[in-house]
Amino acid sequence: MISVRIGIMKDKKTICLLNDSFPPIIDGVANAVLNYASNIERRHGHSLVVTPQVPGSDDRAYSFPVVRYPSIDTRKLVGYVTGYPFSPEAAHEVEAQNVSLLHVHCPVTSCLLARQLAESHGLPLVLTWHTKYDIDIANAVKSKVLQESALQALLSNVNACDEIWTVSKGAGENLRSIGYKGNYIVMPNGVDLPREKVSVDYVSKVTAGYDLPADLPCFLFIGRLMWYKGLRIILDALKALDKAGADFRMVFVGGGGDEQEVRDYTAQLGLDRKVIFTGAVSDRDMLRAWYTRADLFLFPSTFDTNGLVVREAAASDTASVIVAESCASEGVTDGRNGFLIEENAESLAAKLRDLCEHPELIKEVGKGAGNELYISWEDAVAHAYERYLAVIDNYKSGVYGRHDPIKGSWMQSQGELMQILGDLDAARKTFRKEAIEVQEEIESSLWSMRNKAIVDAITTHYETKETLRSLRQDIEGHLKEASETFWEKLDRYL
Repeated sequence: MISVRIGIMKDKKTICLLNDSFPPIIDGVANAVLNYASNIERRHGHSLVVTPQVPGSDDRAYSFPVVRYPSIDTRKLVGYVTGYPFSPEAAHEVEAQNVSLLHVHCPVTSCLLARQLAESHGLPLVLTWHTKYDIDIANAVKSKVLQESALQALLSNVNACDEIWTVSKGAGENLRSIGYKGNYIVMPNGVDLPREKVSVDYVSKVTAGYDLPADLPCFLFIGRLMWYKGLRIILDALKALDKAGADFRMVFVGGGGDEQEVRDYTAQLGLDRKVIFTGAVSDRDMLRAWYTRADLFLFPSTFDTNGLVVREAAASDTASVIVAESCASEGVTDGRNGFLIEENAESLAAKLRDLCEHPELIKEVGKGAGNELYISWEDAVAHAYERYLAVIDNYKSGVYGRHDPIKGSWMQSQGELMQILGDLDAARKTFRKEAIEVQEEIESSLWSMRNKAIVDAITTHYETKETLRSLRQDIEGHLKEASETFWEKLDRYL
C-alpha cells in the first residue's frame, strides 16, 4: 500500500501536484501544473510533482522534485503516455516527502494514484476540473455504452476528492452536466506572460516577411487549429468582409489538429492573400509580439473552459471578440473589456465591420481588458495556496467526511490490465526488431543474388532462357525460405 508521511511543517506546507501530463509533453494542464509548482516553491511552501515517465524527460532543471512512475509510450496513438499508477517504486519516492495536501489536475490515471495516497495516510485531496472531458471521451470512443462507462469512472474519481475546483463557472456547469452533484469552487488559472507590450523593434523582427500593412486591421488567433474552436465562424465572417470590399489581415498562429483542412477551406474561400498561417510557435516572447501586433484577438470558441488566450491577449492590452455566455466570456462586459457576439459568422462579421470603423474604441477596450481580465500566475497561485490552508484545516476538522475507498478487486483488475498493455507493448517492440532483422536478411540476400547475376552475365557474355529460368527459380526458392523464417519468428508473438 502506498504511504506518505503527513506534513509537520507549520510555516511551509508541501503540496503534491499530480497530473497525467508534464513537460516534455506540453498542453494547457501541464503548463498549469508547472506554474503551480514553480510559484509554490518560489513564494509559499514546497511542491512535488508526480507524473508518468516520458522517454527522454530530464527534470534536473526544476527547483522542485519530480517523481515519475512507470508508463507505456502511447504518444503515437493519442499524443500522451499511459501511466501505470500502481507502482511501489513511485510510492517509496513520495514517501520521503512531507506532504500536507494532494492536488490532482486530471480525473483519470493520476487521480487513482492520488486516491491511494489520500486513503493511505489521511491526506486531503483537491481536484481541478480543467476541460470538457465528456467531449474528449465522445471524440475518442464511439460506443455510447463505453462513453457512459468512462464518464462513470471519471465521476467516481471526482466524488472521491474532498474539494473540487474548476477553472471557470462554465467548467463547473460542464461537470454538473455529466452527473456531479456536489459543490465546486472557481479557481481560475493565471497567465505566464507579463502585463506589458513588447518593443516595436521586436514586433518588427518577429513579423518580418509577412504581408502586414500598417494601415490595415490585423486580426489574430493563437492555439491549436481545431474546428471546434470556432475557426469556421472566423473564416466565414472574413469571407463576408472580403465580399463587402473590406481589406484586412488575419493571422493564425498554431498548427496540428485540423490545420490542413483549415488551410484548404481558406483557399476554397479565396482568402489566401488576406489570411496568414505562421505554423506552431512555442516561444513565449514571439507570441507576445503577435499579441502586441494584433488589433483584435478572435476567439469564438464555446469548447474551451477557461480561454487563457483571452487573458494572454489582455496582457498586451489587446481586446478579444468572444461568444456571449461562453466560458471565455466570464468577466467580460461588451464594449468595456471585450466584445461579445452570437455564435455565428454573421454576428462576428457585423461586429468586425463596426469595430473597423472605430479604431479608438478598439484601443480603449484593449486597455480595459488589460486592467480587468489579466491575472498573473503569481496571483492565481497565491489565491490557491490560501485555499490549500483552509482545506487542510477543514480536513482535520472532519468537514469533508469519508469517501468510498477504491475497491481492491477493481484495483487488481486495473493493475492486470496495465500489465497486459505493458507486455503487449514490449512484445510489439521485440517483434518490430525481429521483423527488421528478417527484412534486412532478405534484402541482403537479394542484393547478393543480383550482383551475382550481373557478374555471371558479364562473364558469359550471353543470356539464355535456361539461365534466366534457373535464376528465377533460385530467387523464388530463397524468397520462400526467407518467408518461412519470417513467419516462424512471427508465430512467437501471436
